[in-house]
Amino acid sequence: MKVSTKGRYGLRVMLELALQHGQGPVLVDTIARNQEISGKYIHNLVAGLKSAGLVRTVRGPSGGYVLAHDPKDITIRQVFEALEGKVSPVACVNDRGSCTRADHCAARDLWGDLAEAMDGVLEKVTLAELATRQRVKNDGPTSYQI
Repeated sequence: MKVSTKGRYGLRVMLELALQHGQGPVLVDTIARNQEISGKYIHNLVAGLKSAGLVRTVRGPSGGYVLAHDPKDITIRQVFEALEGKVSPVACVNDRGSCTRADHCAARDLWGDLAEAMDGVLEKVTLAELATRQRVKNDGPTSYQI
């Protein structure tokens, strides 16, 4: 399964909001610069994230976007489902009607197991954990040179 640009960039927007959580609204220009995403595309992504109740808009001169919940309470699965729908390697896992063989197909069972595994990984990782991982990567490796 390939994650679309919408899913990848949407996660980067949410990651930026998690990294700046508690510091007030984050400007689109800041997200665009830090995550290398166009401002116009960010607005498109945020629409779906707002509909899912994951992001809020703050209006005014010091406005921008903020997470609607604490990053520790938002799973990566919630982010992906808000942007892309249910995670699935093939259509028939979530929509039996998409394939006439769905009810008697051993391969569909395998794809279902894979979908459950992906859901499990995406559900157990929160935005707070991903932000922590990002901070570690931003700090770079520790150098012990003398």
